[in-house]
Amino acid sequence: MILIKVIFWILIFLIFYSYIGYGILIYIILIIKRLLKNNSKSEQNIEVFEPKVTLFVPAYNEKDFVETKVKNGFELDYPPDKIEYIWVTDGSNDGTQNLLNKYPQIKTYHQTHRNGKIGAMNRGIQFVSNPIVIFTDANTRLNKYAIKEIVALFNDKTVGCVSGEKRINTKDAESAAGAGEGIYWKYESLLKKWDSELNSAIGAAGELFAIRTELYEGVEADTLLDDFMISMRIAQKGYKIKYNPNAYAVETSSENIKEELKRKIRISAGALQSTIRLIKLLNPFKYPLLSFQFFSHKILRWFFVPISLVLIFPINLILFIKCQDNYFTYIYTFLFWFQIIFYLIALFGWSLKNAKIKAKFIFVPYYIVIMNLSVFMGLHRFIKKKQSVNWDRAKRSSI
Repeated sequence: MILIKVIFWILIFLIFYSYIGYGILIYIILIIKRLLKNNSKSEQNIEVFEPKVTLFVPAYNEKDFVETKVKNGFELDYPPDKIEYIWVTDGSNDGTQNLLNKYPQIKTYHQTHRNGKIGAMNRGIQFVSNPIVIFTDANTRLNKYAIKEIVALFNDKTVGCVSGEKRINTKDAESAAGAGEGIYWKYESLLKKWDSELNSAIGAAGELFAIRTELYEGVEADTLLDDFMISMRIAQKGYKIKYNPNAYAVETSSENIKEELKRKIRISAGALQSTIRLIKLLNPFKYPLLSFQFFSHKILRWFFVPISLVLIFPINLILFIKCQDNYFTYIYTFLFWFQIIFYLIALFGWSLKNAKIKAKFIFVPYYIVIMNLSVFMGLHRFIKKKQSVNWDRAKRSSI
C-alpha cells in the first residue's frame, strides 16, 4: 500500500507541476530576477532598428485567403522598400498562384509537386535575400506593427529567433473547440512570455515567427512540427528564442472538435518525432536552463501527464476504498470525487460540443480530455507511420 501511495502522489505532482506548478515557479523566479535587474539597471540608448525583411508565406490551396492576406501584408507599418514578399505555393491546384500573379510586389514560387509545408519552406528559403525572414500562415491576419515588434528584438545579437503570439478570434458564444482552444492559448501565451523573459521561449508559433536567415537549417522532409524544429535547432546553436506578444497573428478557432482533434493528433505525432531529434537538448550539463524549460514545459505535458491521468483514477479508487488513515482518507475521498466531477463535466461538454454557449469554462475539462487523448492517438500514428507530412489544416472560418 505504501508503494501505491508513493506512486499516487508522484502522479499528482506531475500533473499539478505540468499545468500549474511550472508557471508558478518561473513567475517567482522572474519576480526575483526583475528585482535584481531594477537594482542594477543602467540607461541604454534605444536606436531605431529596421533591417530588410522577407515576409514568407508557404501556402497550399489558399485561394479563399489570398486577397485578405495580401492586403494585410501591404498594410503593415514598416518601410515598404525594406519588405520582400514571397509566397511558395507548391502543389496548389485551386488557382492560388494565379491570384497572386495579380500583385507585382509579390514573388510567387510554384511547383506542381507537393512536399508539405516544410518542403515549401526548405525550397523557398533559397529565394530569400534579406537578413531576417518572417514566416506566417496564409489564413492568419497580422497586427499593424507586427514586423516592427518582431525585428526590434533582433537588435540583440544573442537572439536567433522571435516568435509572435497566436491569438484565437473568440466570440461571446463558442463551441467546445473554440472555447477550449481560446482558453488554452491564452495560458500557453503567458507561459511563453515568462519562458522568454527567463531565458528562451520553447519553440515558436508557426502562425508568426522570424529567424536570422543565415541560421536557417533545412530540416528533414518528413518533419511534422516545422516551426518547433526550426526554432529549437536555432536554440541548440546557442541563440535565444524570444517571444513578443505585441506581434500577433489572429485566426479563428477550429470549426468543430473533430477538426481540433485532427490538429492535436498531428501535434502529438510531431511531439515524439521532435523529442527524438532534439534529445540532446535534454542534456542539463550542456543546456542547464534550456533543458529544464524544455522538460517542464513540453516533455511532461506531451508524455508524462497523459499516462498519469490514465493511471491516477484506478489508483485513487484503490486508496479511496482501502485507506484506513483518517487524515488521508479525507484527501483521497476529495480527490476521487473531484475526478468524478471533472469527467462528468467533460462528458457534459461532449454532449454540448457543437452548441455555442457563453459559459466557456464548461468546455475546459472536455478540451483537456481531448488534448490528452490526442497524445495516445498521435503516438500511435507516428509509430505506425500513418501521419503524413502533407497537412490538410483544420477547417476554420474565413478571416
